[in-house]
Amino acid sequence: MRVIAHLSDLHFGRHDAAVAEALIASLKAERPDLIVISGDFTQRARHRQFVAAAAFLRHLPAPVLAVPGNHDVPLYNVARRILDPLGRYRRYISSELQPLFEDDELAVLGLNTARASEIVNGRLSYSQADVIHAAFAHKSLKQMRIVVLHHALMPPPGHPDHATLRRAGMALEAMAAAEVHLVLAGHHHRSYSGDLALDHQALGRSILVCHAGTAISSRRRAEPNAYNLLRIDGGRLAIELRNFHGNRFIPGETAEYALTDRQLVRTVTEYRENPTA
Repeated sequence: MRVIAHLSDLHFGRHDAAVAEALIASLKAERPDLIVISGDFTQRARHRQFVAAAAFLRHLPAPVLAVPGNHDVPLYNVARRILDPLGRYRRYISSELQPLFEDDELAVLGLNTARASEIVNGRLSYSQADVIHAAFAHKSLKQMRIVVLHHALMPPPGHPDHATLRRAGMALEAMAAAEVHLVLAGHHHRSYSGDLALDHQALGRSILVCHAGTAISSRRRAEPNAYNLLRIDGGRLAIELRNFHGNRFIPGETAEYALTDRQLVRTVTEYRENPTA
């Protein structure tokens, strides 16, 4: 079995230090095999914000696979935005913009969707579609195939007007061809999961998407701070929402999926009474 902690949208510079400490404590208790962080480490890509994010990373109890978000590109420093948009991200967070984690049970690929030409939205390139093909071309069928992005491939439930990734159709075609099982993302500060085939009917196969809310920032959107805890055991996947309540992260809703015909199909959803509501 493998355990993945999925965090997103930390927004150092607009973060809650007490929540950050509680998050580190929760992760140390859970002891995940991998921590995935799907972008927006900082609020405005400033030096001190990246320094704080890097200090946070040093306390995490597992390997980290990270991708940048649009907030990790400078907004007001136009020269840096044009000439070196992810320079500070590369210096403080990771020099790798297409990270790959692999073991006997997992194959996890991260892709950068942040662009200097996009203020809020993101985009994948045609060359990144080729990266998806290449990354999973010779992977074992026993591995869960996961792609990590910052931007959304489908809008949150009840918010059809929320923007989605540019060239999402092209990206999903590449993921379908590579038999990707799961996409982890963030950006909208809302926790939700769903079948991408429902929003992209031409896809032709199910690909599960799981979005994380904001883990530690004060920029919440009618939801508590939260992260996702994924447990992968052979062909089974359980996604448990961990909500911040009081002074700690507590279990919330759990959704369970089974791998059927090389696609993840929901089997069980367990609802817990949510004292944060």
